[in-house]
Amino acid sequence: MRMTRNMTCRVLGVVLVLAVGASASRPLVLGGSESHVATDADLDLNQLDFDAFVERFGKSYTADEHEQRREVYAANLKTIQESNARNGGFTLEVNGFADLTWEEFKADWLGASGQETCSATGNHVRNGLTPPAAIDWRDKGIVSPVKNQGKCGSCWTFSTTGALEAAHALVFGEVVSLSEQQLVDCAGAFDTFGCNGGLPSHAFEYVRYQGGIDTELAYPYHAKDGAKCEWSGAAVATQVKGVVNITQYDEDELKDAVGLHKPTSIAFDCTDDFRFYKSGVFSSYDCGTKPKDVNHAVLAVGYGTEDGADYWLVKNSWGAEWGDGGFFKIQRDTNECGVATCASYPELAF
Repeated sequence: MRMTRNMTCRVLGVVLVLAVGASASRPLVLGGSESHVATDADLDLNQLDFDAFVERFGKSYTADEHEQRREVYAANLKTIQESNARNGGFTLEVNGFADLTWEEFKADWLGASGQETCSATGNHVRNGLTPPAAIDWRDKGIVSPVKNQGKCGSCWTFSTTGALEAAHALVFGEVVSLSEQQLVDCAGAFDTFGCNGGLPSHAFEYVRYQGGIDTELAYPYHAKDGAKCEWSGAAVATQVKGVVNITQYDEDELKDAVGLHKPTSIAFDCTDDFRFYKSGVFSSYDCGTKPKDVNHAVLAVGYGTEDGADYWLVKNSWGAEWGDGGFFKIQRDTNECGVATCASYPELAF
């Protein structure tokens, strides 16, 4: 699988639930039963609502920009309300992205789509067994905690470490946090570009030929490109002997990999409404499915069915406060937003 520098995925460092109806005398409530999705009564966004948002997320604007941001916030709130009113099987909420236009969000956090290419034929081998009807690898205790990539287009490194951490736990019985910063700083020779994007299959190849990846503790994450590669090999936690690619667009093969083997790195086309995801099975009429469309790498950790809708269960890298504890569900068996377009997983050396 091959992807160029345009496989980018910069995302906001902190995404939290905002109780839109907060008042001056009542503090904002984050999460829990008191937080709520905006209703029609909130549509006429008043100054207090926006000021509360500004304070809660530490926003800072000029006098002229303040009004512009308030209008953007109101427009995004309307989008969230209208989507929820359609009852499409998923719920959106106000979060820290709510003062950005979609164009700004794409420019600052995702980057432009490019002419990425992924292998059309994979090397995943089926063993003849039937995958389970549903699986959640979190129940097996091998999925590491959700991390936060911050203001760096390094989602590919978090998808990579998430897959490696799960594979390591599956083999060795312990979850060890691995170093995204090593991949950001050191994997450039494998067609990756630090905070400007990359692809997990390339990162797995880097780990394979480099001889391993350090622990997070030994090589901590800084959410920015390092001046130089600091890897010494003294704190290697796991090694890779091979990379397995999923045949392009083959969700049955992807299901076989996730259901019978391990969590698998995937990529998809992150859309405007997705940035406000809270719960349910996400789907979109606006996303692409081709290699050039995908712009965000994540980790498939399971699949199942909810209210009649088949879904992939996916671990994101925008912090545990975003979405459903940092995870999301997206429609399965339709290659929704390209989830089966660029998928791979590592085989460990042990």
